Amino acid sequence: MIPRLDAALIDARDPATMAELLRGVQDVGFLTVHNTAIAPEELGHVLDTYRRFFHQPDNVKDAVNMARTGANRGWGAAGSEQVDLNANPDFKEVFDCGFQLAADDPLRAQDLSVYGDNQWPELVGFREVIQAYYANALGVAMGVLRGIAAAIGEDETYFDAAFTRPMALLRGNYYPPRPDWAGDKDFGIAAHTDYGCVTLLASDGVAGLEVLGADKTWLPVNAPLGDFVINFGEMLEMWTGGRVKATLHRVVGSGDERISVPMFFNPNHDTNVAPKGADHVILAGDHMKKRFDETYLHLMAQRDS
Repeated sequence: MIPRLDAALIDARDPATMAELLRGVQDVGFLTVHNTAIAPEELGHVLDTYRRFFHQPDNVKDAVNMARTGANRGWGAAGSEQVDLNANPDFKEVFDCGFQLAADDPLRAQDLSVYGDNQWPELVGFREVIQAYYANALGVAMGVLRGIAAAIGEDETYFDAAFTRPMALLRGNYYPPRPDWAGDKDFGIAAHTDYGCVTLLASDGVAGLEVLGADKTWLPVNAPLGDFVINFGEMLEMWTGGRVKATLHRVVGSGDERISVPMFFNPNHDTNVAPKGADHVILAGDHMKKRFDETYLHLMAQRDS
């Protein structure tokens, strides 16, 4: 069973809650969290804002198409990602935005794609709503990560210094109703583990997300509006020497459209995410760029050209 935890009790380091948090990170790879600083009403507004964008005509969304960039910022059309090369490209649309470097930040000289400039559609209120939510989601994700640090036996500030310029990517996912022609290689998003650190997922409550259980069966993950689904990526599993588990999950799709909003909370690009005591360095930015280049079809094409 996936633990359902009260965020306030995580912050208070309540012993029973911390024990369940440890079970979630070590054994399950998933948990849900409620009673956060983000109210259900705000989440509903954010979901409606993404829905309004995704319901625009394709020619409007195409004005911010990430396929014309060297990064993952803006709109991605259906079929623009492929997380599993043994499945067909994922049948969903996305809108990505990320951490914005200041105009005078020295990192701009390095032209790092993981800090690409955001693109914003000409849609009244869209940028303001999404940027405000981005800032709030960063705070909730950091609180969860501090709880994880404490649960695995580290100081709760163990990860803090690595998140001054986080490669934090906020995404709106639009899963249209599953078409009649879809076969066994067609998914909203095929089976995958997340690439980075912590994922904080809000959704409209429509079913669809499934996680691979210990018995190798796919289990539904349901969370009402206001709860967050939390899961952990390959980077955090590696960084913690396997003390945190990255678990396979997928979205098959159904007869109903579904909106979900994951915050992929990842550290600064120059963070060494190799396990403690390792004799080599793994830079977080190199790991993320490699995984993005293997997933986004427009980045695959640029890499192979």
